[in-house]
Amino acid sequence: MSLDDQLYPEIEPYDHGLLAVGGPHRIYYEQVGNPDGVPVIFLHGGPGGGAKPVHRRFYDPDFYRIVLIDQRGCGRSEPLGETEDNDAQALVEDLERLRRHLGIERWVVTGGSWGSCLALLYGEAHPDRCLGFRLRGMFMGRAREIDWWWRSIGVLFPEAYDELLAALPPSEHGDVLAAYYRRTNDPDPGVHEPAVRALKRFSARTSTFRPDRELIDQAVDLAQALPLSRFFTRYCAHGFFIEEGQILRDLGRITHLPAQLVVGRYDVVAPPTTSWEVHRAWPGSELEVVVEGNHSDLEPAMAAAVRRATDRLRDRLGPRQPNNHKLNGRQLNNQ
Repeated sequence: MSLDDQLYPEIEPYDHGLLAVGGPHRIYYEQVGNPDGVPVIFLHGGPGGGAKPVHRRFYDPDFYRIVLIDQRGCGRSEPLGETEDNDAQALVEDLERLRRHLGIERWVVTGGSWGSCLALLYGEAHPDRCLGFRLRGMFMGRAREIDWWWRSIGVLFPEAYDELLAALPPSEHGDVLAAYYRRTNDPDPGVHEPAVRALKRFSARTSTFRPDRELIDQAVDLAQALPLSRFFTRYCAHGFFIEEGQILRDLGRITHLPAQLVVGRYDVVAPPTTSWEVHRAWPGSELEVVVEGNHSDLEPAMAAAVRRATDRLRDRLGPRQPNNHKLNGRQLNNQ
């Protein structure tokens, strides 16, 4: 089973642009699929990541009008790496600005990891603008979730955690998050580059079901990894700019809407307990637990599950469309 087998065919945008959203920020957006279809927006993870061409392929392009964005300071948004006026509330309002700019009344909101957190924040702030949700590897920005990643995950990946610590002097081992926040934001390349490389390798090693060390080492592109690391450590250090327990507290604002949830059984970045909490609190939601899944949605088993969830939501939202998309000579499998 390959990743390519699980997704819709490659597709190019029919529209893209940069939208001014306040201060120095202009966010990149693109649209693919059916211009007259049901609008859906994809929210990438991080914070600090970006939308990639492969993310277009999780959605039925005959049914959906697919919108992808790079959040403030990320990917193709400008200026890259800018932290001024960059917090969760600003990102939520950027989505509203984009929705109005595109003339969309209501849309499906989708995302994974940090993207799932942002999706819930947006939905709770603007429930009347949402049609439903598809969320993967859920995360709610709580202190215990942050502490798990920076401290406790080493129980399962001791060798990877030792490497993360090895990039710091012993005097900084007492507060690893604070150390990496300080180092990744240091202007001196001699300080921030080793920290960024160590953080990126650690993240890659812990987020996949079958890590490939050679590919992990090759994956550190400092041009993208530096802003990602700076955003990630900044958001972690500030509790993701969310009140403790806020998302679960306000979940009732959106539980009347359909929700498809996906989590890897062995997701150690955003452990399944968070997805389970949301599922229990959301009557009518559906949760798929992927047996051979960790956190990344770019491994075949997880990719297939996320695409299936998007298709199930499609089937709830409108008449079933004929599925004429074949990959490698065979029909997509929704089982």
